[in-house]
Amino acid sequence: MRRRDFFKVIAGSAVVWPLAARAQQVERMRLIGVMMAWPESFTLAPSWLAAFRDELAKLGWREGNNIRIELRWGAPDPDRMKTFAKELVDLRPDAIFSQTTPAISALARETRTIPIVFALVSDPIGSGLGKSLAQPRGNVTGFTGNDPAIGGKWMELLKEIAPQTARVALLSPATAPQLQFYMPSIRATASSVAVEVRVAPVHAKEEIEGAIAAQARTPGGGLIVMPDAFTSENCDLIIALADRYRVPIIFNDPRHAELGGLIAYGTDFAELFRQAAEYVDRILKGAKPGELPIQQPTKYELVINLKTAKALGLTIPPSLFARAVRRRGGDVAACSERTAA
Repeated sequence: MRRRDFFKVIAGSAVVWPLAARAQQVERMRLIGVMMAWPESFTLAPSWLAAFRDELAKLGWREGNNIRIELRWGAPDPDRMKTFAKELVDLRPDAIFSQTTPAISALARETRTIPIVFALVSDPIGSGLGKSLAQPRGNVTGFTGNDPAIGGKWMELLKEIAPQTARVALLSPATAPQLQFYMPSIRATASSVAVEVRVAPVHAKEEIEGAIAAQARTPGGGLIVMPDAFTSENCDLIIALADRYRVPIIFNDPRHAELGGLIAYGTDFAELFRQAAEYVDRILKGAKPGELPIQQPTKYELVINLKTAKALGLTIPPSLFARAVRRRGGDVAACSERTAA
């Protein structure tokens, strides 16, 4: 080889080597742990998870490319939540996403360093999951389900759509933290509209029919389905039994009214999952969870199932119907309201 050609090879190699090295520097695969508070068989849960995944994809995080999601389904049982929480934490993910107070509490007990993003936690400060809404300070942040005053709104709307209502049972596990969170506003509004309130504790699927049947034994019974993983998981059964026993019922999740419940007022769960994905994105890009404020909803959705109202012999008051101006599929009227409940 001539000397001049030798120098050409060396010079060329000096250019190629850095390029080859850069090509080998593939972006690190990030791991996201997800613990769903419902079983995969629950009608709505897969669509909520899809909203989370879709939003991550829009933000540039694609499964099998730069992220991997480790998923655990169905943890309404405390022992399963504890098991799943430990499994996910032991994987040392870059972030964990989950929902409801029991699930987030189980995760928070397992780690104080791995970032945790939540949705649908009613009272994160009262539950000890953050120092304040503006500055959580720890490793947990996310999006609450509702303002506590919305409990009074449920009572008000149920009385408005079913004026004969005189007794309302709160369908919920007795130990659910949501009961104490919403109870003051529920009782205050119930007193103003002359409605008696009691808790109808349910902890197993077999107990639901008895609780609903009790409200139907005398006229004037109604139900508020408290937001909880157990009641959400069994929403199809609750709707069917409320229809069978002809008991007016109100839900928190707007989709439950679309599935056949009489009325619902609350936040769009899918939207909360999308917002949670935005927080996960920010954390993966370097943000600290303790510096991301815990956010409360500003938009609530009112949904009335017109077919169910007709089956119950209820006439929608003009003032209520006027608010639900947008129709969905003919049987459902709905509207969004920007309000603090």
